[in-house]
Amino acid sequence: MWRLPCTSAREPGDLKLWGAPVKMTVSQGLPVRLNCTVEGLDSPDIHWMKDGAVIETLDEVFIQLDDRHWVSFLSLKSVERSDAGHYWCQAYDGGETEMSQQVWLTVEGVPFFTVEPKDLAVPPNASFQLFCEAVGPPEPVTIFWWREHTKVGGPVPSPSILNVTGVTQSTEFSCEARNIKGLAFSRPATIFIQALPAAPFNVTVTKLSSSNASVAWMPGADGRALIQSCTVQVTQAPGNWEVLAVVVPVPPFTCLLRDLAPATNYSLRVRCANALGPSPYADWVPFQTRGLAPSSAPQNLHAIRTDSGLILEWEEVILKGPSEAPLGPYKLFWVQDNGTQEELMVEGTRVNLTGWDPQKDLIARVCASNAIGYGPWSRSLVVSSRDHAGRQGPPHSRTSWVPVVLGVLTALVTAAALALILLRKRRKETRFGQAFDSVVAGGEPAIHFRAARSFNRERPERIEATLDSLGISDELKDRLEDVLIPEQQFTLGRMLGKGEFGSVREAQLKQEDGSFVKVAVKMLKADIIASSDIEEFLKEAACMKEFDHPHVAKLVGVSLRSRAKGRLPIPMVILPFMKHGDLHAFLLASRVGENPFNLPLQTLIRFMVDIACGMEYLSSRNFIHRDLAARNCMLAEDMTVCVADFGLSRKIYSGDYYRQGCASKLPVKWLALESLADNLYTVYSDVWAFGVTMWEIMTRGQTPYAGIENAEIYNYLIGGNRLKQPPECMEDVYELMYQCWSADPKQRPSFTCLRMELETILGHLSVLSTSQDPLYINIGRTQEPAEGCSGELPGGDEPSGGAGDGSSIRAAEGTPSDYRYILSPGGLAEPSGQAEQQPESPVNEAQRLLQQGLLPHSSC
Repeated sequence: MWRLPCTSAREPGDLKLWGAPVKMTVSQGLPVRLNCTVEGLDSPDIHWMKDGAVIETLDEVFIQLDDRHWVSFLSLKSVERSDAGHYWCQAYDGGETEMSQQVWLTVEGVPFFTVEPKDLAVPPNASFQLFCEAVGPPEPVTIFWWREHTKVGGPVPSPSILNVTGVTQSTEFSCEARNIKGLAFSRPATIFIQALPAAPFNVTVTKLSSSNASVAWMPGADGRALIQSCTVQVTQAPGNWEVLAVVVPVPPFTCLLRDLAPATNYSLRVRCANALGPSPYADWVPFQTRGLAPSSAPQNLHAIRTDSGLILEWEEVILKGPSEAPLGPYKLFWVQDNGTQEELMVEGTRVNLTGWDPQKDLIARVCASNAIGYGPWSRSLVVSSRDHAGRQGPPHSRTSWVPVVLGVLTALVTAAALALILLRKRRKETRFGQAFDSVVAGGEPAIHFRAARSFNRERPERIEATLDSLGISDELKDRLEDVLIPEQQFTLGRMLGKGEFGSVREAQLKQEDGSFVKVAVKMLKADIIASSDIEEFLKEAACMKEFDHPHVAKLVGVSLRSRAKGRLPIPMVILPFMKHGDLHAFLLASRVGENPFNLPLQTLIRFMVDIACGMEYLSSRNFIHRDLAARNCMLAEDMTVCVADFGLSRKIYSGDYYRQGCASKLPVKWLALESLADNLYTVYSDVWAFGVTMWEIMTRGQTPYAGIENAEIYNYLIGGNRLKQPPECMEDVYELMYQCWSADPKQRPSFTCLRMELETILGHLSVLSTSQDPLYINIGRTQEPAEGCSGELPGGDEPSGGAGDGSSIRAAEGTPSDYRYILSPGGLAEPSGQAEQQPESPVNEAQRLLQQGLLPHSSC
């Protein structure tokens, strides 16, 4: 113990840190409690610090020992590596801050990997290196390397580099880290063998001209080595001799071939290369370059005047070679100095211009065309008006009445416009109809309203979200289509609980007869927007849809909560409302809740029978649960148990096992030996988990393998150790549990056998009378204890790990508890009959320290 002097602006006090040395070392997962006392303060203004920052926690208790004499406890229920650091407490008195002596807390555990071996792709028989590093405390940490299931070399200190001379096939490597606390395994690193790339595919000529061609292709498999370049080989027919070979860096996987001959047949193929060499060639792709446009201009363009117009003629263009495409029409352009101009496409070498003005000069030119384009223009021809000035003939008689017709049409259009203007002055239209009629009464317009259209003032109908908008697989959509419930059919209520990926809320679901039924709605968090997360969430609903058993949770339906701005709808799974929550929280509440109650042996065995019935049904339908535990069993209002939470369930269609293919969060302390060793899951591994669940029920919610870390479970079990027989547990019940934990899966009993044995045990027990039935208990919301009147204190080992997170209030209502209390000296009594079963509370610990003289008494 250390006594540190404190100075106060009002009167001196003593602030001391008790119960721990300057340096503390504790194993990961164990509880730690720090305490300090202060004298001379009227009220506790003490704050715990870690590494210079105030600790924001509810697991802090203040206890008044005497007048102006306080003790503060800080409880760390299950320390992790992040809890290591410097701790001290500070008291504030009249603007002065007093600090206690610091304590350095070191958290020891199995090694923690800071660098794990990574997957590599290497050439055959090429040397490579793998890196692995793990740290404590405690140190030192020793590394063992594994190749597949064989150790490679001896132990080496961490960090470690493994030099491998080469492999000829895909091989897995991993490293094992050990210290005095145990061992840990890294992720397996797969070494892939590089190979030549596969041939490209989808080779396509995308653009063609007379001399260029653009080529694109898709690369084949890269052989686990980066594709560095591709080669385009071009040959010309006939003869198929190579005319071009172009090597291009990639990506992009495209190439422009230049300087090709026009109107020529070619073929090309492509291959790609990585560090090991080139791939095979893709298949030949034939193509033909386009021909040339005409290279010659029409010759001898001349004009012939006639009475009906002007005839232009020219000589036919002759193609100069096969590369020029066949001729099409000629293009003629002419213009006069009065601004008139025109372009004509002419078939043949002669055209009659009827729209020219002989009083104006005319300029004309012509060119040949084909499918490729236009050739050069001919020399311009000029037809002068001076050659025939004054030779204009008499005007045609048919043009003498044209001005008259135009004048009449203009007058009619003007009259119609004036009539419309007058009519609009007499009648005005509003947005909703005609406000005034055209009838005039006494010189004033007569009011006459006629609705022009109808209007709907209601808000536009909300577009309901559909399964198609989720991006899930068609198979899953088909399975959920018949259980989809419109969002408008239910109303969400209070929050029942929330987790890492979503929440559960109470809701009222409208039935076909208009009545409402209470349900529970399980929904993903709004910020989870990936279709893959939505698909995994809805797979559980599709799984539950197939179940119909009184002891297996049923699916009420699936709904979608639409959102604005094009965001994915929020999927919701609708389940029956379970008044008493999950079985684990109920068991904890019976033992360490705010209002503990007794659960007789008959009730506990009945819980086991219900779970066995549900698992018997699931196993008969070839379903493996993979996450059976008390927390995943729900307790209905009539106190029957239903197996629930099928997020990890799988259906086994062939054989009798399922092998986990990827890493996921799994309940290590409920897993069978074969599941821990080989990721193998069968009905027999569910039987193992059922045995652990029976142990949970008999211990009323205790944590299995307390004090043993997850990384140590496998070695603990492989050494023949099992969960110990709980107190007050019948020999027959523990014998059933122990059979469930047989190392040989085939030696474990079936769920049918377990159900029958448990029913036999239940039949041998005396039946409780109705008046003694302990199931009629009040587990609803209870009143918070008045300040200074509580008979219990949180912060002990069991409450902190159990009831503190799942009391009857939290199990039924989802209301968190507050672990910060101020107690007066008169409220420290322990409830009768509970002292021998409860761990030592902070109050008892303080009294014990006072009796032993380890804490100073009040100065008064």
